[in-house]
Amino acid sequence: MAYWLMKSEPSSYSWDDLVRDGGTMWDGVRNNAARLHLRAMKPGDEAFVYHSMDERAVVGIMRITGTGQPDGADGSWVKVPVEPVRPLNKPVTLGAIKADPRLAKMELIRQSRLSVAPVRDDEWKLILEMAK
Repeated sequence: MAYWLMKSEPSSYSWDDLVRDGGTMWDGVRNNAARLHLRAMKPGDEAFVYHSMDERAVVGIMRITGTGQPDGADGSWVKVPVEPVRPLNKPVTLGAIKADPRLAKMELIRQSRLSVAPVRDDEWKLILEMAK
């Protein structure tokens, strides 16, 4: 299983929206690097839901439930189906992530504008520890 971080503006689609809907197609991503990550996702992979904009925090965990599908008329972009797993006990803010030197190589820090990024196993565990 692989781990990911997927950003969303909570005013557009939030963790609460995902829970209410019971799942969704994660679509609308228009970045070449993020597209490669979406294509690499497999059913059963898990992703942190990260609220961008004002909140700037990891707020929950969702599961990838299917493989990537074409997103858009030309079929060059990718969308994946996801479902909520659980909220984090407490959000883990970007400030807290940046303050921990063990997370300095995390893609969220290194490529901050990337909306879909891989998360290493040790980073995943650290974020979960921070959420307790």
